[in-house]
Amino acid sequence: MNFGLNNLVRLRKRDIKAAAETLAKAFQDYPLSLYFIPDELERRKKQPAMFSTLIKNGLKYGEVYATSSKMEGVAVWFPSDSRHNTRWNNFVSGRFFMPFIVGTATVKRQKAFGEYAGAVRKRVAPFPHWYLQLLAVDPEYQGQGFSSRLVKPMFSRADKEGLPCFLETQAEKNVALYEHLGFRVVEEGIIPGSSVNSWAMLRKNE
Repeated sequence: MNFGLNNLVRLRKRDIKAAAETLAKAFQDYPLSLYFIPDELERRKKQPAMFSTLIKNGLKYGEVYATSSKMEGVAVWFPSDSRHNTRWNNFVSGRFFMPFIVGTATVKRQKAFGEYAGAVRKRVAPFPHWYLQLLAVDPEYQGQGFSSRLVKPMFSRADKEGLPCFLETQAEKNVALYEHLGFRVVEEGIIPGSSVNSWAMLRKNE
């Protein structure tokens, strides 16, 4: 099977809404999502807007791919030297307006997670790498190999560039999935102010 990037769809601005909907469905009951927005109905309503801003950032400062125009799965990647989380970039992508969309309490929890995750990544991956910020498959298509189809092309590219790949997950069931894809846990901890575990994982280039 050919796992080249040409077999994926690189997303553009017109794809933001559809991709955000896939991410929102995939992460509806994700531990970090429950921490950010505890109420189920509120979470279902507000997550698409949250993911839209992340995708906008990915389009501008990284690379965003889908398995096809059906958006069965979506992956958001950043090079480690990307300045995607600066104050100006947050404004441009719309994250500046998040308090008005999801509320200040959610933004405060997001900030706490961002500071924690950023410190971990700086500590365990202080070298050039590709950062897989988001990987999601629509629940309707899970278990059909879409995760592999999304990430293996970038793995091949990263290997050619001599770069490792980094990610974090807050779902224990995902750890085995990522290990199957070649990642290894390099640090585990609890997000400050929460009971949510977070696993930092690294895939070394081959």
